[in-house]
Amino acid sequence: MRHFLLRWAVLTLAFALTDAILTGMKVTGGFFALVGVAAIFGIVNAVLGTILRILTLPITIVTLGLFALLVNAALLAITAGISSNLTINGFWTAVFAALIITIVSAILNRVVIGKRG
Repeated sequence: MRHFLLRWAVLTLAFALTDAILTGMKVTGGFFALVGVAAIFGIVNAVLGTILRILTLPITIVTLGLFALLVNAALLAITAGISSNLTINGFWTAVFAALIITIVSAILNRVVIGKRG
């Protein structure tokens, strides 16, 4: 349970930093809205993300993993469609937001949670 809560906190912080960096992405509603958007993104990522990654595996391999960024951008756009607290202005904003969230989450997961294994 602790591991799950730490990952959720890391994702929430990643959304907050991305909101601060990108002008085209906005999370409105304060702290609890950030927590809610992170939870929705986590659920969308766990359910739809798994299916999309399996379906797009061949093209992801051919593009040396770059297509995974587009899958993450699509998942972020789906999250924005579900949540009234997340607004993303355009395709490239979604791509850059997905890139920032991925990088920040990876770094924070490594620092906060540490290596697995």
